[in-house]
Amino acid sequence: MTAAATRPIAIKIDQDTRDRAKRLAEARHRTSHWVMREAISQYVEREALRRDAINAWSEYRETGLHVTGDEVIAWLDTWGEENEKAAPICHK
Repeated sequence: MTAAATRPIAIKIDQDTRDRAKRLAEARHRTSHWVMREAISQYVEREALRRDAINAWSEYRETGLHVTGDEVIAWLDTWGEENEKAAPICHK
């Protein structure tokens, strides 16, 4: 994110959370601002992943299409090899 794209925002947090964020920031040699921004970014990313997982589960329930763990492992085992396999195709 560029500096031009960022805008300040105020949040209200209790003193205990503020103190904990400050201690964490000091331990990481970062600012409290960085810790809070990172926490918000990670939360937003986790929520997007959770939503994707729910959508994938819904799609699986509707279609039954899937690949097995063994199929994925067999594919991943060929990564970087000259005869790298194509990704497995979903099936019922």
